[in-house]
Amino acid sequence: MKSFAMKALVASVVLGLSSGTLLAQSAEQNPEFNPYAPAFGHTYRHGALPTREVQGQMHRYESSHHGGGGSAKTLSFGGGSVMDSHIKVYIVYYGSNWGTQSANAKGDDVFSNDADGAAGVAEEMFKGIGTGSETWSADLTQWCDGPYAVKGATSCASTASFVPYQTGGIYAGSWYDNSAAPSAPTATDLANEAIKAAAHFGNTAAGSNRYTYYIIMSPHGSDPDNYQSPTQGYCAWHNYTASSYGNIAYSNQPYNMDLGASCGVNFVNSGSAGTLDGWTMTLGHEWHEMMSDTYPSSGWSNPSSGQENSDECAWIAAGQPGGAANVSMGTGTFTEQASWSNDTNSCAISHAILH
Repeated sequence: MKSFAMKALVASVVLGLSSGTLLAQSAEQNPEFNPYAPAFGHTYRHGALPTREVQGQMHRYESSHHGGGGSAKTLSFGGGSVMDSHIKVYIVYYGSNWGTQSANAKGDDVFSNDADGAAGVAEEMFKGIGTGSETWSADLTQWCDGPYAVKGATSCASTASFVPYQTGGIYAGSWYDNSAAPSAPTATDLANEAIKAAAHFGNTAAGSNRYTYYIIMSPHGSDPDNYQSPTQGYCAWHNYTASSYGNIAYSNQPYNMDLGASCGVNFVNSGSAGTLDGWTMTLGHEWHEMMSDTYPSSGWSNPSSGQENSDECAWIAAGQPGGAANVSMGTGTFTEQASWSNDTNSCAISHAILH
């Protein structure tokens, strides 16, 4: 994977710093240099949503080294790609520890080792995007690519190719890969599973993965890519991997209810109604970022901090400006976080449909 070269680059930069001051300056400019950031030493963890405790550690580090100062949140275009078409989302249940598979009345997957019903809720959420007049996803319609999108720009010309509103849902199907899987998959394992999924779904022709996205879901009790780390813990991340089938966009989605409130259990709703708050928030977080920065970091990101649109609005409490909220879709109500909007200069939980 390309991450090995990126890791080497990070290591060479860190080793080349001549003082703690220079290290601190780098940490402010790029979260990969904040020693608490999930991406520190793991630069493939794009858009990694830190656990709430780790986010606190990151902020304390920044405050102690930079007096609490922060950079502007405006994103700029890196010259690469966004999902400028209607897309397909495939969900991959990775490993036999999901248990026995069945289906509910809606045709969603049900697993014996999924006591929280996370599988079915994820499927209904992606079926619901672009339905029921929801405007949470409409924030994405401001982002663009193509020959008329200018590298370094913070807004798009009308002639650019925009992310369209994803009318009618984007869920394309699921696959239960019930072969044996490691209890602690590595980043390489996860990338290889995405390639394996592309083959399973028949997306093997050149370019067949341009508008596809694979969510690699690990089961309850597993620890994919050390997400449970107390010092660099996170709730999900996204990336892409090159393959003979083209570039493949995918995400690492741990069964993050296992970390409780650290990954958003009851972040918005109380009791059993809030068990999957963080689950749907992290699914939405990584999907928004993949749509606007498909092959990181060539799409839209913050040149000062390295953050993507959802990173800018992580863990803002419900009721606060830009805070997380319940979003009504045609298939149900799902808890989501806001995503950064350049055109309104805010974290937007709702946005006008532009394209």
